[in-house]
Amino acid sequence: MNKPAAIYARVSSDRQKENHTIASQTAALVEYAQAHGYSVPPDWVFQDEGYSGATLVRPGLEALRDLAAEGQIATALVYSPDRLSRKYAYQVLLGEELSRCGVELIFLKAPAGVTPEDQLLVQFQGMIAEYERAQIAERCRRGKKHMAQRGRSERAFRRALWLSIREEE
Repeated sequence: MNKPAAIYARVSSDRQKENHTIASQTAALVEYAQAHGYSVPPDWVFQDEGYSGATLVRPGLEALRDLAAEGQIATALVYSPDRLSRKYAYQVLLGEELSRCGVELIFLKAPAGVTPEDQLLVQFQGMIAEYERAQIAERCRRGKKHMAQRGRSERAFRRALWLSIREEE
């Protein structure tokens, strides 16, 4: 018998949208679900494109939480902890909320969390994701300040950033 599950995937940047990373997350999660006996109806595949992991207000995430609260799913499948949230505290909050609803949270790219060592590793991953987000914000702030000091607008900053990304590809 297949266990009812929902899938949640998220990307925050336009670059990730263009590179179809949300599709690759979803494909990997669907494959995992099929291989492990989960039943995932198409309308239970939730995707938040262009939403920051630093906020809890995301349409797909809210729909997932509603399904859990209604008792309709046994499992929530997420690619990695930083796709659920970039803030460690939010990862813990969401994990506890789902657990209270009787929903098992499975990360495809994280330890199962069975042993204390697994739990510690997931905690480290959450803290590192939060640190990475802070680093990105600081670099952007510094770049904008530099451009402003040189008399350039934020629009020019975004164009320069876009061009540098294109060059890397």
